[in-house]
Amino acid sequence: MLITITTGSVCTTRKKTGVGYPQVSAVIECADAAHGLGGHIISDGGCTCPGDVAKAFGAGADFVMMGGMLAGHDQSAGDMIEREGKKYKLFYGMSSSVAMKKYSGKVADYRASEGKSVEVPYKGDVNETIQDILGGVRSTCTYVGAAKLKELSRRTTFIRVTQQINNIFS
Repeated sequence: MLITITTGSVCTTRKKTGVGYPQVSAVIECADAAHGLGGHIISDGGCTCPGDVAKAFGAGADFVMMGGMLAGHDQSAGDMIEREGKKYKLFYGMSSSVAMKKYSGKVADYRASEGKSVEVPYKGDVNETIQDILGGVRSTCTYVGAAKLKELSRRTTFIRVTQQINNIFS
């Protein structure tokens, strides 16, 4: 089961329609039901750092999509753009007008584009980013006492906070 309600980095559904749901809450609410029926949960959207990936697994996801985190690398899709000596790669949401024109030929008359296209700074090979994500998830498992990734959701307790990161030296 794909769980995504307007949290992606290039998604504009919440702004365009007023409809949305917090990603971690959506995963938590769907995981037990899906797993009880032998299904799997794919958390799609909202990840901006390795800690977000760990939270998705902690909420019960079996897979985590990380489009925005992986955009801009050699291995990611998107046209390379050069401007003023800097390289960028095009990244777009699947409900954007770019995607609809590419895969359906046009934006259907009965709907609006609910995604945007952005130019992401070129990041080179994806290996360093993947290692950073894996390191973050491994550390999360260590902190909560999960010997295996599958145990993470049983060892995780979520607490509402108003500020996740200390930005004093950012």
